Amino acid sequence: MLDLGRLKALHAIAVHGTVGAAADVLGYTPSAVSQQIAKLERETRTTLLERNGRGVRLTDAARLLADTASQVLKLVEEAEVALEEQRGAAIGRLCIGAFATASRGLLPDVLVSLSEQHPALDVRLTEIDPPYATEAVARGELDMAIVHDWANTPLPVPESLSRAFLVDDVAEVLIPDSNPLSRKEFLEPVDLAGERWICQTEGSICFDWLERTFHGAGIEPVVAYRISEYRTQMALLAKGIGVALIPRLGRGEVPGGVRAVPLRPTPTRRLYAVWRTQASRRPAITAALDVIRQIAR
Repeated sequence: MLDLGRLKALHAIAVHGTVGAAADVLGYTPSAVSQQIAKLERETRTTLLERNGRGVRLTDAARLLADTASQVLKLVEEAEVALEEQRGAAIGRLCIGAFATASRGLLPDVLVSLSEQHPALDVRLTEIDPPYATEAVARGELDMAIVHDWANTPLPVPESLSRAFLVDDVAEVLIPDSNPLSRKEFLEPVDLAGERWICQTEGSICFDWLERTFHGAGIEPVVAYRISEYRTQMALLAKGIGVALIPRLGRGEVPGGVRAVPLRPTPTRRLYAVWRTQASRRPAITAALDVIRQIAR
């Protein structure tokens, strides 16, 4: 009988492309993963990895076996869910991913509540951006993730995942008091033409929202400062530099000398929880979802 741990190592290499990446995901050293594959090759009497430059590639036989391993691992997860469901208690390890402001503004209370209500549940948290989080959940690296998107910048979610809406998070334009726009009751995109924006890097959901929103108004936004962390954005604003659109969740107190001004139409990002559909009956998933919904509201 083929060893499940060795099949898992092969599957990880097939999904992530390299022995090193598979080792990172599995929590092993690259040497340990290579040893697992060597043992699997002896078990199957088949060459599974071939040298390809500085790396390795899967043989045709390895790809066939990796596809089968994927099906086996899904069956194992279904069996684990069924056993946990029968016990009726949220137990075991639950790996949650969340983007930065959710990790700061939502997850601390979630972790405390889960530890109080379900002491047998070992919850782990990883900070990760939404596009990567959905992929990590689909691959089984995370059990659940908190993600977000905007109305004009929807987040693709793999078909194998379920999702539940949590809450709307309103964003406002933060402007230094030295900017005359800070004295307006509300702003429209046309008011901000020519302003120097502080925004996340290109390719992020927030950057895409900014471009689509202003392009829709016939305006090319000037992104002068590409800063990922909202706290750093607010540090620049506090010095009178730029303008930024920052959601309320995890924002904290607005610095002195900076004003939050509503934008019309109101920019709102939607927060969701996502998890693998086949794990929907797992008590740990339902318990975590209940707590996250309560805290989000």
